[in-house]
Amino acid sequence: MAGRQEKELQNVTLLGSEQTEYKYSYDPRVLETFDNQHPYRDYMVKFNCPEFTTLCPKTGQPDFATLYISYIPEQKMVESKSLKLYLFSFRNHGDFHEDSVNTIMNDLIELMDPRYIEVWGKFTPRGGISIDPYCNYGKKGTKYEEIANYRLMNHDLYPETITNR
Repeated sequence: MAGRQEKELQNVTLLGSEQTEYKYSYDPRVLETFDNQHPYRDYMVKFNCPEFTTLCPKTGQPDFATLYISYIPEQKMVESKSLKLYLFSFRNHGDFHEDSVNTIMNDLIELMDPRYIEVWGKFTPRGGISIDPYCNYGKKGTKYEEIANYRLMNHDLYPETITNR
C-alpha cells in the first residue's frame, strides 16, 4: 500500500495545522476520524495519555491522571491530535473520575463505533486515596461483548504491581 490519498484525509483538519485552537471547556466536536484501511483484521490501538487533567466538580481542585485508551477499530479510527485536543478540553471541566472515563468512552463509541474499547484512568492520589476507574464496551451479540465481560471481571487483579505513582 502506497499510503493514503488526499481524499481519504479530507476529514483530518487539525493534524499539520499551525493554527491549533485549544478548547478550555469540554467539547467532543473537536474529535476527528479517518478510515481504517484494515477492517478485515482485529488489531488493538492504544493511546497512553499521561497528562490528563480535569477538575473536581465540588471543590474545583485539579485532578491529574494517566489515561489508557485501547480499542479494536471497525471502519473508523480516531485521529490522535484531535484526541489530544479533546482530552485537553477536560482541563476546566468539573466531573468525578468515574464520570470522566465513561464520558470519554461514550464519546469515542459514538465517534468510531469500534468493535471493542476500554478506557482506564489512573488518577494521582488526593487526600491519600487514588481512584482508578476502568470501563469497557464490546459490540452487543459479538465475541467483543464476551471479551469486554472477561476483561472487566479480570481487570486489575493485582493492583500492587501498578507503578505509575
